[in-house]
Amino acid sequence: MNSIIGEDFREEQQISNDFHYHHDLDNNDNFSPDDQWLVYDTRTTDGGIGANATIEKIHIETGEKIVLYHLSQNTAYGPGVGAASYAHKHNKVIFIHGLFNCNEKTPYEQWRRTGVIIKDNQPGTPIFMDARDTSPPFTAGALRGGTHRHEWSRDDQWIGFTYNDAVMKELEGQTGIHHNLRTIGVSKRYTPISFTNTKNDEQVSGEWFSVLVAQVMVSPRPGSDEISKAAGDSWIGESGYKKPDGTWQIARGFIGTVKNKEGKDIDEVFVVNIPEDIHLPGDNGPLEGTETTMPSPPKGAHQQRLTFTATTEFPGCQGIVRSAFDGSMLSYIAFDKNNIKQVFTISPLGGAPVQRTFHASHVQGSIRWHPKEYRFCYVWQNAIISVHIEENETVMLTQPGEYPPTNLVWSHDGRKIAYNKIVAHNASIAVKQIFIIHL
Repeated sequence: MNSIIGEDFREEQQISNDFHYHHDLDNNDNFSPDDQWLVYDTRTTDGGIGANATIEKIHIETGEKIVLYHLSQNTAYGPGVGAASYAHKHNKVIFIHGLFNCNEKTPYEQWRRTGVIIKDNQPGTPIFMDARDTSPPFTAGALRGGTHRHEWSRDDQWIGFTYNDAVMKELEGQTGIHHNLRTIGVSKRYTPISFTNTKNDEQVSGEWFSVLVAQVMVSPRPGSDEISKAAGDSWIGESGYKKPDGTWQIARGFIGTVKNKEGKDIDEVFVVNIPEDIHLPGDNGPLEGTETTMPSPPKGAHQQRLTFTATTEFPGCQGIVRSAFDGSMLSYIAFDKNNIKQVFTISPLGGAPVQRTFHASHVQGSIRWHPKEYRFCYVWQNAIISVHIEENETVMLTQPGEYPPTNLVWSHDGRKIAYNKIVAHNASIAVKQIFIIHL
């Protein structure tokens, strides 16, 4: 890849201007299916998602704002909403929603939340995506904690998420051992989980069937491919990735935390294959989990390690694992031979990683792929950079500024990139605003 960066500066168009709150894209899929709207949350710096009550969308041409969901009785302790993502083919938005029983003693937490879907034409009417059941005996298809970073598959039939478990959090408090291990899961739109006799306020009915797909454990064996954490996940390709036999495999790429031979935590890139039928339990335990174990992946879920930086001089991988449109390449951030963070890619089938950037200073992150080309963008030196793999071209699209662009997202037609950037209103007020560049 050419290390020389040309300049092709694009005019930055500021879309939002309100200084009363942030307009947080949160590194999600924020464009509406017609590319006319961007969805975001209005969290403040101090309050975070728990204290945020509103999900909005803004029209990229007119600046018109529409409130999609608002919690009129929200407090600093929750329930809270945030981290919104649009579906790709339907006018629906999913976002984090805290539990309705949040208060000072039981506030919004990573393990006390669900995913809620709003239809554009029915704002304010929540559809709870993942069911939640924290009282034994637990329920297959329901979870016991909190989902977030929800991401629709390209056909809108699946939603992927990261997850923390309330039952394991309680066990952690009892034992002093770290059982609340972050992991990843998926929901599929075919089997609602309904509770007619609610056992307590912690229970939530859901319209989708949900399972965890990565196997995490408290004490991975040093030097093995066992992991204690799964995060930084996203869907691979529009329809998965192509296997050597020509068939397509639905899968998610993610960052998994292994232990090297010295017992130190190292983050590596993994892929997990997801079966079409997620109702069937696998060999590691029940889908719903037990009072002392996490929910287990369904039959046919298989995770595979792709990178092996643990044995290199500068180990570790970072960021969200993102995929090219056809699933042939996964991108991530790792250290080069000079201990500088660069963008690398690797096939979901495994093999040798390929270094794609060659900067003299660290890549800052926010990697996103073009929806139709072998091209990705990212942030370096507070500017947006574009790499076109087939044309061997690296271009700086925006001029470096005081604040870095964050939360980059490419439009469905590939002609726009939206992102957040801090804008100072005065000496004491600086707000996260939404910008767009046209390509």
